[in-house]
Amino acid sequence: MQVLRCSPRKEILSLNVSLGRGGEACVYAVPSDNNLVAKIYHKPTTAHADKLQAMLANPPENPTASLGHISIAWPEDLLRAADGKNSILGFLMPRIQGMRPIIDFYNPRTRRQHCPLFNYQYLLRTARNLAAAFAALHASGYCIGDVNESNILVSDTALVTLIDTDSFQVLDPNSNVVYRCPVGKPEFTPPELQNKTFAQHDREISHDLFGLAVLVFQLLMEGTHPFSGIFQGAIEPPPYEARIASGHFTYSEKRYVPYLPTPIAPPWEILHPSLQELFIRCFEDGHTNPLLRPSAQTWLSAIAEAEDSLITCTTNPQHRYNNHMRSCPWCERTVRLGGRDPFPSHRAIEAKEHLQPRIKRKKQYTQTPRFPQRATSPQLSNYWQPVITPSGSSYKPAKKSRLYPIICCLLGFGLLGYADIMIKFTQPLVSQNAYTQQALKSPQTNNKLSFADSYQQGYIAYQERDYDKAVVSFSEAIEQEPTHARAIVNRGNARYNLKDYEGAVIDYSQALKIKPNQIKALVNRGNARYMLAEYSNDPDTEYNLAIADYNRAIALDDNEVEAYLRRGIVRTQMAKYSGESQQDYKKAIADFTHTIKLNISKAEAYFQRGVVYYQIAQYSSNYEQEYNQAIADFNQALTISPRLAKVYLKRGMVRYELAQYGGSESNKNQTKAIEDIQASAKIFLEQGDMDNYQQALSNMCVVIENKCDPLFQGSSNAEKTN
Repeated sequence: MQVLRCSPRKEILSLNVSLGRGGEACVYAVPSDNNLVAKIYHKPTTAHADKLQAMLANPPENPTASLGHISIAWPEDLLRAADGKNSILGFLMPRIQGMRPIIDFYNPRTRRQHCPLFNYQYLLRTARNLAAAFAALHASGYCIGDVNESNILVSDTALVTLIDTDSFQVLDPNSNVVYRCPVGKPEFTPPELQNKTFAQHDREISHDLFGLAVLVFQLLMEGTHPFSGIFQGAIEPPPYEARIASGHFTYSEKRYVPYLPTPIAPPWEILHPSLQELFIRCFEDGHTNPLLRPSAQTWLSAIAEAEDSLITCTTNPQHRYNNHMRSCPWCERTVRLGGRDPFPSHRAIEAKEHLQPRIKRKKQYTQTPRFPQRATSPQLSNYWQPVITPSGSSYKPAKKSRLYPIICCLLGFGLLGYADIMIKFTQPLVSQNAYTQQALKSPQTNNKLSFADSYQQGYIAYQERDYDKAVVSFSEAIEQEPTHARAIVNRGNARYNLKDYEGAVIDYSQALKIKPNQIKALVNRGNARYMLAEYSNDPDTEYNLAIADYNRAIALDDNEVEAYLRRGIVRTQMAKYSGESQQDYKKAIADFTHTIKLNISKAEAYFQRGVVYYQIAQYSSNYEQEYNQAIADFNQALTISPRLAKVYLKRGMVRYELAQYGGSESNKNQTKAIEDIQASAKIFLEQGDMDNYQQALSNMCVVIENKCDPLFQGSSNAEKTN
């Protein structure tokens, strides 16, 4: 594709290397400038053009311009059609590299993996820099609108960059036209906008401030959402949107809410008193009066105060906490989590203890990597949505010298140690300027790599789950060898894991044009189409396209186990909304049964078939038989893989439902249900899967009729004994 860049001089740009694709636009590398990318709309409109021109005419202040860092990835130039029609197709914006989504830092598990020296002071500095970026945007009259964790990137030295800025709400001061933000994520949406059509409402700064407070809370509370908690009601736990709409802030001080803080969340008292006050103002006072929510500048000042009051633990220098605490809360939390330190010491990192399992077991079990899942609510009924991951993997690279990873690790620790020292030395400077951050972007090199080297970098990045980098590296490889089908499939896999399902489908389709008989590409494309159905206005079309891909794969190889398994999962989902659900469920059972015939050790097939039997039982007059068939399949899955926590949890809930029907086995089923759910919670905790651990605890509260206190005490005691 060729486009025209008009400033600083007219230039024709050839855009061939795609870096990512979404529902509205595609992002390309700019061959003449490695510091820029081009975003081209699939269907550019005059509204796009007018909005971009208004943004270019009134850019917000960059709080870190003096440091050479870009805090807001604002459009820099328009791109027009190269055919002389002069229509605006898209724009140029800064290329942001070497940064990760903010969730990788407030999630303790990913933080330990990617940046283990990122301590509590870094988290406070990240929150401070985030507030500075919000303040700069609000000062220029802009609203973000769609505040969420995927549009905020963070560096390993707490630098922050807001991306996807063309989706922000923009007011054109000349025409007084408001270009609205039509999307939003419920977890970050204020109560007054819950269940509203965003395209029909102008966003206010107070709306952004709710989302900002949620992000700051998650940064400082180990990823805990301010409205998460153990539900004390007798029904299924409401989703976040219902909790937010009701004002059920878990840590409320002025009103009763039907939630207890989750046992794995840090204590509320860990927050600096000034921050506690602001969270109460935002989530309690601001519930009925949005104007009472603290401004971004207010957050910035309070976070700076909290950072200034930090003291260092005498046991572990990586433990920083506010001086209102009498003892180190991170040491206490480490004990509570069975030795899993949220901020491991330098010695532990050097010995790689921070990456070891929480509890050492005699036998080691291989865990399946957790790829992105479909967005689900915390409701019990939605917990068991199937997870589909790409099949196959990249080819194995040649073995490297053992010395190479050792050198890389030493260099990595050296750089992280330098970043840690930089905070200490820049503290006197940053206290003078609320916007100042403590590091600059590392310089980028423009060396052109060979196909083999680019492919190798993509492979390594994929194995390390750095999917953004994998897409870039595979794209560079494909630019040199456009017909290399395996590289294209691997880029599709990386895009799948970035939830760019549309881009993944395009890659798999391109690979299939080159090699039509690639079974893995067909199965993976089916997986991506299944995921696209979640966001489609016509999910049946996507489901049927997915099934068509699995059918083609089976036609090529009648023994393709994954195709049968995935087709069964899709049919199970279709059955939930089908007018002929029983027929669809029977087809799904047939697929899972055939999967088992081909591979009798396929635990996932037993689990999925058990789920179908459980769903059939909901509408069957012979429910007891269906429940027992489900339990039999779950038993078989656990015989094959005894540490499948999700199977224990599902079997527990089936037994609980059986107990509710009464009969001679009622008490026995109730007891077994509790044992199963306790087993699932224990395994989730050992695996560091805190989200599902919380879900298991929530289910336990339902099963034992909301008597959660004994559970919490037992959980705490178990952690200490371990």
